[in-house]
Amino acid sequence: MDHIRNFCIIAHVDHGKSTLADRMLQLTGTISDRNMTEQVLDSMDLEREKGVTIKASAVRMSYTASDGKTYELNLIDTPGHVDFNYEVSRALEACEGALLVVDATQGVEAQTLANLYLALEADLTILPVINKIDLASAQPDEVAEELNSLLGIAAEDIPRISAKEGVNIDKVLESIVKQVPPPKGNPEAPLRAMIFDSHYDAYKGVVAYVRIVEGKIRPTDMLRLMASGVDLKPVEIGYFSPGMRPVEFLEAGDVGYIATGLKTVRECRVGDTFTLVANPAAEALPGYLQAKPMVFAGIYPTEGEDYPALRDALEKLQLNDASLNFQPETSQALNFGFRCGFLGLFHMEIIQERLEREYDLDIIVTAPSVEYEVVMNNTNEVILIDSPAQLPDEGLILEVREPWMQLQIFSPTDYFGTIMDLASKRRAVFRSQEHPAPKRVQLTFEIPLSEMIVDFFDDLKSRTRGYASMDYFFVEYRASNLVKLEVLVNNEPVDALAAIVHRDDAYHKGQRLVTKLKEIIPRQMFDVPIQASAAGRIISRANVKAMRKDVLAKCYGGDITRKKKLLEKQKKGKRRMKMVGMVEIPQEAFFAVLRLEEE
Repeated sequence: MDHIRNFCIIAHVDHGKSTLADRMLQLTGTISDRNMTEQVLDSMDLEREKGVTIKASAVRMSYTASDGKTYELNLIDTPGHVDFNYEVSRALEACEGALLVVDATQGVEAQTLANLYLALEADLTILPVINKIDLASAQPDEVAEELNSLLGIAAEDIPRISAKEGVNIDKVLESIVKQVPPPKGNPEAPLRAMIFDSHYDAYKGVVAYVRIVEGKIRPTDMLRLMASGVDLKPVEIGYFSPGMRPVEFLEAGDVGYIATGLKTVRECRVGDTFTLVANPAAEALPGYLQAKPMVFAGIYPTEGEDYPALRDALEKLQLNDASLNFQPETSQALNFGFRCGFLGLFHMEIIQERLEREYDLDIIVTAPSVEYEVVMNNTNEVILIDSPAQLPDEGLILEVREPWMQLQIFSPTDYFGTIMDLASKRRAVFRSQEHPAPKRVQLTFEIPLSEMIVDFFDDLKSRTRGYASMDYFFVEYRASNLVKLEVLVNNEPVDALAAIVHRDDAYHKGQRLVTKLKEIIPRQMFDVPIQASAAGRIISRANVKAMRKDVLAKCYGGDITRKKKLLEKQKKGKRRMKMVGMVEIPQEAFFAVLRLEEE
């Protein structure tokens, strides 16, 4: 075990984490130059396009250090986005050290700090690295000073590298060998192996990525999952290099995989502990949580006959992603679809793009909402609702509670004013401010999640020219003065356009929504009224004017009564049409709810 080093790379999105992993794989000869592609560990097209790691991955490298000894280096590549925070925390538990990569042009950012605090909580050895020194705008000395004030590590001891050009990568590998402690754990104790990620393989079932904390495992052993209670015999065990390599055994300190043969990721969740059926461990490893969805939205096929295809696609995605929840729901406007729960808005965007690309589906996604707690008037019973359509009648409700988040914004001090303005418009409550580095400020707010899920991040980026970054986590449910904002098109409520809003905002939001829908809904052969209602009364109305045929074109000369007769006839036809007429609501109308720009 003295020659094993388990480490991960943590960084803000786009600070060069995957590129550094590529260079290490190349330098250690794990991947030949001929097989090398950019971002080897980011296998999904989406990961490469967006420049973020979505799925964690693990890889074993063999490195001969300057002392002549050969070391086994296990790299665990973690997702960088805040939505996947729980997966990051599990991956950190599987390591003893963390490389903290910081971009020489941008310095320390919110996600850098968030992941750094997670790593410190997991008691890891932190090795800071300054990347992208090859860029013209790089300021490695200033960034080194920032890291010095943050971690107390001397500025001259921090390696300065260019992962793209391959400069000084060997120094990073040497510092891993010298500074990261070898894993602890007793190979003779009962088996305890932690799952830090998993993926689904069509032939081997669920493949669990594990760190063996204690004990030893062979392919013939009967295993038990301690949280879900499932017993299984592994199909194979092995390690990633970066492909799957079967081995005869894995023991304490190793990082590898167990192909379980299970058919759903639900039975084999991230954070669970493997032990032996014959000699089980007394207790599971700490820290297991069920991933909890925070954002909910309806997903509907644009064509009704695509419903079975959409269900199959969601089931296949759920095989790989246990944090995706879905259940069937019906909407009067959109027919059959699914109510889906996501970890956050970015997670929702990823699922939406994967459905459209990988499964070639045309879908409508309704406005995202959050989960509310509703306290009933007569029984004091608390019910959970994640869709505005489920909100009971106002007379039956004692109070509605909404989820509040703690939000940390990290930004240059120049943008202090504009960030405070944005936060106050979104009902945020200011809590504190700190200056972790010169000319940098960290602001802490508490904010309702419903105010944050629509355009908040985009707004923050545009106001601060892309320099600000943010991180958030759940605090509690709090009672708020909330009402249901409904939209009626042609006197019919459209449930997919409903939203739960703060009473003070209902009038403005209703007005803006009606104005927007008036532009989007096409003209029919009859007048179409569009109304917004909240708290039992209509608060805004607009009419989409009817298309009119000029029935007087053929009527020239003669008495006025002839004209009146033709106009009366047209009026009757319009009335009849209105009774049977259906208004087609285009897809843009559902996106209009999302893009109600802040006036």
